[in-house]
Parts: sequence; C-alpha cells; structure tokens
Amino acid sequence: MGDKKDSENSPLLSSGSSMDIELHGCGATPFCNPTSFVHRYLIVLVLICFLSFGSYFCYDNPAALQDTMIDDLDINEGKFMAFYSFYSWPNVVLCMFGGYLIDRVFGVRLGAIIFSIFVTCGQVVFAFGALTNSYPLMCFGRFVFGIGGESLAVAQNTFAVKWFQGKALNMVFGLQLSFSRVGSTVNMNVMQPIYDYIDKSTHGYKCLGIALFVGAFMCVFSLILGFILAVLDKRADRLLKRKKLSSEEMIQFRDIFTFGFPFWFISVICVAYYVAVFPFIGLGLVFFEMKFGLNPTSANAVNSIVYIVSAVASPVFGFLIDRSGKNVFWVLLGIVVTLACHMTLAFTFLNPYIPMVIMGLSYSVLASALWPMVALIIPPHQLGTAYGM
Repeated sequence: MGDKKDSENSPLLSSGSSMDIELHGCGATPFCNPTSFVHRYLIVLVLICFLSFGSYFCYDNPAALQDTMIDDLDINEGKFMAFYSFYSWPNVVLCMFGGYLIDRVFGVRLGAIIFSIFVTCGQVVFAFGALTNSYPLMCFGRFVFGIGGESLAVAQNTFAVKWFQGKALNMVFGLQLSFSRVGSTVNMNVMQPIYDYIDKSTHGYKCLGIALFVGAFMCVFSLILGFILAVLDKRADRLLKRKKLSSEEMIQFRDIFTFGFPFWFISVICVAYYVAVFPFIGLGLVFFEMKFGLNPTSANAVNSIVYIVSAVASPVFGFLIDRSGKNVFWVLLGIVVTLACHMTLAFTFLNPYIPMVIMGLSYSVLASALWPMVALIIPPHQLGTAYGM
C-alpha cells in the first residue's frame, strides 16, 4: 500500500518506455491520451491550476470585507487580524508534515482531496460562525481552513512536477501563480458587491455569514475538480503502467537532513524575498496615502498592481524561462530588481505606479524561476516533503 501511494509522486512521463506504450480506444485519442498535448495542457493543467482556486479566493475574504466584518461582528482590529493568525501559525509546521504525509502516507491524489476537504470544512465553519455571530467559532474555522490551505498548495506543486517535469515546468508554475492571483483578485472585487446585494434583504452578521458561504461554494468547486484530477491521474498511472517505487525509495522523515545546501538556500531565498513583498503589500495602503498623498481608492489601486501584473506576466515569464533555462540567473535578477523598486519607493517621489508595476514583473520572474528549482535537485518521491518545507 505504501509503495502504491509513493509511486504517485514519480514523474508521469519520466521514461521513454511510457511513450512507447500502445493505447487503444478512447485512450488513443488526443483528448484521452495522457501523453498528448491536449490531455495534459488543456485538461490536466487546467484542473491543477483550479485545484487551489477556492482556497486562494477564501483566504482574503476577511480583507475584502474588512470594514463590514468589523462593524457586523463588533470586533476591533486586533480580533480581525486574528483571522489571519489562526490561519498562519499552524502552517509554520503543518506544511512540512502535510508534504511528508503526501509523500509517505496519502499519496498526492488522496492528499489533495483530504486537504481540499479541510479547506472546504474550514470555510463552512467560518461562514457559519459569522451567521451565528460566534467569533470563537470563526477563529476555529480559520484554523481548520489553514490546516488544509498551504498543504493543498504543496499537493498542487507535486501534481505539477509529476505531470510536467522537464516539460515547460517553469511555465506551469507561472500559470499556477497566475491562477492564485486571479483567485485573490476575484475575491477582492466580488465579495463586497455580493455583501451589498444580500444586505438588501438581510442585515448585520447574518448578511456577512451568507456572503461567506459564497466562498464555501468556491471551495466545493475546487474539491470537485480535485476528485476529477485524482481520477485522471490514477487512470494515467494504469494506462502508462508506471513503475512503482521500491520500499528503499520511500521517504523517511530523517531524509530532510539529506536535502543538501542548494535546497536550503532556495528556502532562505523564499523566506527573505516573500517577507519583502507580501507584508509590504499588506501595509502598503497607509504608506501610499501618507507618503504620496493618495486617496484610499487610488492607494488601493497602486497597492494591488503587484497581484494584477503577476497574474498576467507569470505564465509569460515561465514560458521564456523554459526556453532560456538559467533559473538561478532569473532568480538573482528578480531579487535585484525588487530591491531597486523598494529603494525607489523609499527614497524618491517617482510616480508609485512605475516601481509597483516593475515589482510585479520581478515577482513574476522570481516565482516562475524559483519554485521549479526544487524539482531539479530533489528526487520525485521526496518532493511533497521538500515543498512543504
């Protein structure tokens, strides 16, 4: 049983023999053939990208409804920010164990479904807590949501490597990043109008709860796609007769100490770079209002540019990086350009749209080049654990 689940993480098309297997019936058509461009890029890739759409949509539900949430629940800013704390703190350690469970226990298919269920249940509890005006229940819902959210992203990365390793992996990771940004952007733009529409008939915390249940439906949508992806992945294993990993290849938790310095350097870059981007965006609204004298609407527009630009640019840069290679060079370029953008914002009064657009481009370059590097240095059966770290 363990060998079967572990084999889910090895590259789908890792050997030439897979390509030589003769398929019959529907399996021989481009639509159903796991090795065809149509099946992999127009079906499987779309499912992989949407696997975390519900999670990214719901993650920033509080930010999209910040003012109304504080008023309807009669809470202060500290209690509001606790919704993010209850999501984030568990993931300091849970991602690592979630990745290990994907590699060693569940396999990527079952792991993706289990973590999707956690995300869906967490959002349902969060929405029900708002509907009943129970702040502790809402915090518990965000905690459950957090258990699944980041580990689901680990499963998504593992699926991507399995299906596309050596085949436009940078572009695939860029597309995943793009869809995550689309999920966040859609949330920011639709949740308040949805709340306003519901407010015509139901008011206060009940209106808030109903609006949050819309996010739960998004999670259910992603969960359904997760089941479909699991079926297609299992079918591909059967049709391509993929070789199972031996028990000697199964990851042990102590294997994290054998990952090597390149992996840990990538991890440090990830932490140091993301700290310089996301907290800045989280606090950027006040910065742009105070330094550049922008009104709240304009400041919010400037502050969201990084997400908007990265949603469009990430797959493009991923494609270019696939063609050129040299991932380390692109990572360095992304870091240096982002540093220049921060210095421009800090020490000049240049129109802030310019450095923020450039920061969105540099963030897209770095993310598209950095994440696939893990798959270049870590064996396939250890990727879930590595991405969790």
